[in-house]
Amino acid sequence: MIYIDLSLTYPSLLQKTKIFAGVKAASVAESSLLLQPMKNVSKKEKPHLTKLHLWVMTITTGMVVANIYYNQPLLADISKDFKVSEAQGGMLAMLTQSGYAAGMLFTVPLGDMFERKRLIMFQFFMTIVALLLAAWAPAINVLMVASFLIGAFSIIPQLIVPMAAHLSAPGERGKTIGFVMSGLLIGILLSRTVSGYIGAQLGWRAMFLIAAALMTILWIALYFLLPQVHPDYTGSYKGLMKSLIELIKEEPLLRISAIRGALCYACFSGFWTTLVFLLKEPQYNLGSEVAGAFGLVGAFGALAASQMGRLSDKGNSQKLTTWSILLVVLSYIIFGFSASSLVLLVVGVILMDMGVQATHISNQAVIFSLRPEARNRLNTVYMVTYFIGGAGGTFLASQAWHIYKWKGVVAMGILLSVLSLIIHLTLGDKAYKRIKVQL
Repeated sequence: MIYIDLSLTYPSLLQKTKIFAGVKAASVAESSLLLQPMKNVSKKEKPHLTKLHLWVMTITTGMVVANIYYNQPLLADISKDFKVSEAQGGMLAMLTQSGYAAGMLFTVPLGDMFERKRLIMFQFFMTIVALLLAAWAPAINVLMVASFLIGAFSIIPQLIVPMAAHLSAPGERGKTIGFVMSGLLIGILLSRTVSGYIGAQLGWRAMFLIAAALMTILWIALYFLLPQVHPDYTGSYKGLMKSLIELIKEEPLLRISAIRGALCYACFSGFWTTLVFLLKEPQYNLGSEVAGAFGLVGAFGALAASQMGRLSDKGNSQKLTTWSILLVVLSYIIFGFSASSLVLLVVGVILMDMGVQATHISNQAVIFSLRPEARNRLNTVYMVTYFIGGAGGTFLASQAWHIYKWKGVVAMGILLSVLSLIIHLTLGDKAYKRIKVQL
């Protein structure tokens, strides 16, 4: 039995760690119509990650993740159309994020059990169905169900990011994650710009119809362009899900990364959910297209944050994460003075998006270095926690806006971002310095 103290840099963790998951092989659970688990899979040489593969993955993550954010600039219009309160309309964003968390919990682990391309093709089909249901929803309750389903099936990026990490060389894993995540982050932010403009010009239903058409085109393209990656896990679905608990218990860095990521994403989601309501106030009197245009501003911060992957490969990730969380705290302090200042709003958006996304990329570079054979499950634990944080931030911000307006939203953001910083500084260092890896 050999133990190595991992107290220097994350790259040392990346290069030296080789852990096998303690999951017993068992009989395979009942198969689905479109997906068959890989029984007794022989070890196959993994495909080489080409530039084409990398670009395909990056574009896919950006286009698919946009589905769960299209409704945010449209919430005011949807609330008016169905004659419901802004707080009730804000529930649509929370339900979409909750669906995303549910999809990650119950579906993403299957990436370690099924051939991933098949799983991704199935998810595309169901996403298209959910988008069409949203476009034709006759009542707010139907739209709520559709919103949950859109989130639940749009988990494709969370299958692709671990795939990219798996196919990349160990010394370039942070760089690869940063590149793929840049597409995802731009998709998140530009989705608001696109949906805000289309909502203003064609109505909110048109956005979901266009999204369904885009997913159909992408679905066909990926059938020919996406590489096949075969799993190593041959056990049952029950055993697969039980192993999530083992990972949480045995990996302190996974726990810390998930918690600080969730708190930062709660700040992110809370801001974007309530921005459209702030811009509708008399001091601004602006529409959904302007709220969406803020996504262009945030894209600059996201692109800068994508460089975090390269820096993580060089070490000092703990210090970089400290600075990135501090940017989130600073952004909300600026938001406190921006109730009637577009300039300060723009500055705050850039800092917030840079801080949140840089923290996210650094967290993923850490967790994907822990257990190569369990990357989808590691990503499941992290991202489920992450989006629970986002859904919670959306809910809290909607309620804070309803009661205290913009001051309530700002107070929530400062509280959560400071809490993330405290957890990172007090628990993160301890978890990293004390962790022992069994070879």
